[in-house]
Amino acid sequence: MQGDFAFVAQLRGQLLLMLLVDMWVVPYLAEFMGTFALLLSIFATGNFAVIGATLAAVIYLIGGVSGGHVNPAVSLAMYVKGSLSSSELAGYVVAQLLGGLAGFYTFKTLA
Repeated sequence: MQGDFAFVAQLRGQLLLMLLVDMWVVPYLAEFMGTFALLLSIFATGNFAVIGATLAAVIYLIGGVSGGHVNPAVSLAMYVKGSLSSSELAGYVVAQLLGGLAGFYTFKTLA
């Protein structure tokens, strides 16, 4: 019984992931998660080496999906450059702000 439940849960998760890959939400989710990880490393450690390593890892992991901006100032620069549309800029900024808030809330909850 346990094995069947785990299989169904795994299958459902894989199907959801397959749907998300083809959807427009993926770059915004990537920016949210990247900003979350970066801000959580800043709040939790304050160590410049850990923060730099986290930023490098985030850019490496999500750079191909969303550009790896993880900062509204970088997204604004990409908009001025012409790499982002105004609607993409708005989505990126909202995702980054929400990711930052989630990182801060997680830190405050766990600390």
